[in-house]
Amino acid sequence: MRVAISVGLLAFLVAVGAYAYEGLMVSDAPVPTYGVVAFAVGAVVLVVVGVGLMGLLFYSSRHGYDEPPHIKR
Repeated sequence: MRVAISVGLLAFLVAVGAYAYEGLMVSDAPVPTYGVVAFAVGAVVLVVVGVGLMGLLFYSSRHGYDEPPHIKR
């Protein structure tokens, strides 16, 4: 079963890569300015969210929020 899933995912990855390559090789379709701006804003938001989530992960780990609760009886 693992082999079938791996082969399926690999085939999907190859198909997406071929589709992206074909899209990048279109030379007569320049990207408009708003497309570049939207891409840049999306990339910046992605980095900010990623850094913020990793920061929260390290903060909660260092301050003991990831430990199981201690119940006093």
